[in-house]
Amino acid sequence: MTRSGKSPARRRYLARLAIFVTVYMASLVAAVTLIRQHHVTGAPAWALALVPGLAVVGYFWTIGMYIVEQRDEFVRMLMVRQTLIATGFALSVASVWGFLEQFALVGHVEAYWIVVVWSFGLLLGLLSNRLTHGAWGECL
Repeated sequence: MTRSGKSPARRRYLARLAIFVTVYMASLVAAVTLIRQHHVTGAPAWALALVPGLAVVGYFWTIGMYIVEQRDEFVRMLMVRQTLIATGFALSVASVWGFLEQFALVGHVEAYWIVVVWSFGLLLGLLSNRLTHGAWGECL
């Protein structure tokens, strides 16, 4: 820990997260505006449409690097539990919704929404950590 109360792993996590969230938001606004208004087409549209998705990949990489770089084993375990809970929750929702969709009982949902569900699962994991281990971890 440093004087700021943040471990070096957390500082790097927050810096990386800020970068990828900024790229995500800016590229999503640009893609929606430029592609939907037909200002960009063809290969440039494909490239622009890929950037928000790649920023989400960077978000996942950021979480993985935090786990790898975290030296405090308890804090690392909390983050691993949190991501496992989020992953199980997201995959469960995707599986159930997929079968409901298969049988035309619900409408189609764009695949990127699973990341939103996964992110909500991170909150569930955070709450589970607090209830079962009495700690939020560092990433709150």
